[in-house]
Amino acid sequence: MNLNSEFRQDLVSGDWVIISPKRFKRQNQFKEKTKRKIVSKKGCPFENPQETGHTNPSVVYPNLENWTIQVIQNKFPIVSHEENVCVREAKRGPFSVKEGAGHHDVVITKDHYKNFAHLDGKTANLVFKAFKQRYLQLSKDKCLKYVFIFHNWGPKAGASIFHPHYQIISLPIIPPDVGRSLRGSAEYAKKHKTCVHCEMMRYELKEKKRIVYENKEAVVFAPFVAREPFELRIFPKKQFSYFEKTPDDVMKYVVEALQKALLKIEKKLSDPDYNFFIHTAPLDNNGKYKHYHWHIEILPKFSTSAGVELGTGIEVTVVDPEVAAKILR
Repeated sequence: MNLNSEFRQDLVSGDWVIISPKRFKRQNQFKEKTKRKIVSKKGCPFENPQETGHTNPSVVYPNLENWTIQVIQNKFPIVSHEENVCVREAKRGPFSVKEGAGHHDVVITKDHYKNFAHLDGKTANLVFKAFKQRYLQLSKDKCLKYVFIFHNWGPKAGASIFHPHYQIISLPIIPPDVGRSLRGSAEYAKKHKTCVHCEMMRYELKEKKRIVYENKEAVVFAPFVAREPFELRIFPKKQFSYFEKTPDDVMKYVVEALQKALLKIEKKLSDPDYNFFIHTAPLDNNGKYKHYHWHIEILPKFSTSAGVELGTGIEVTVVDPEVAAKILR
């Protein structure tokens, strides 16, 4: 597609982005130029976590002596480890403040050299099982509002340790980006009597232009309103509001789709750094968020926010999503 610049409005947030493909000069522009630096196991704090001062795991498979996966407290947490995070909001002048209470966990896989894309299927599914188990443990704390699961791969994505690991942060607030997404999906459902994410997915499956991969229960596509070059989203085809309530026979297909998507990014774009994260409904079991549809987002690290993005809040994407999907397929 040979477009001039085009403004596109996100169905959920209402935010506008600019798709500016004439700034996409050549495919090699979005291939990682530097070969990934492989860091030795020597001195790695995640090879033997308990020997390097980490806590005993809250989740471990199959056991601590012969572990494959374990969930431990982050030694340098963004929020403090609190069992009860019912902290009161206070005022400091005109500002509202709360104590930085919550939980910050690290999920570690045993193999020092295999990131998520290269795990065998059994281990990849165990990672998501560990996510779910820890999520359910945290959900018992009625003071928590949101649990955020994410993965940073590579220094440009914020990973300070080479050994593959994932993070779970639980908070006594609903993050602002999540809040906007929840409000937008609720308003769309009220107006159109349907799930906004399902509507987007139906459109992508009908057009087929931005589909990167699909299987029986999940689909990967480059969103029509992409914020970043080669951004991908993964949805279970059936609507589930809550990540933790998704049946295992569906989740295995989501895990497969995530691995396929990450392998395509690695092979087609010369192994760039990336983030992936899970967007799910908040910790609420009364059906308030039944309009939502949980999903995974993948953001390869190519672009840097500059004057337009920082000054206006409008993201500029220089690769048309249709072109991105074609390259990755």
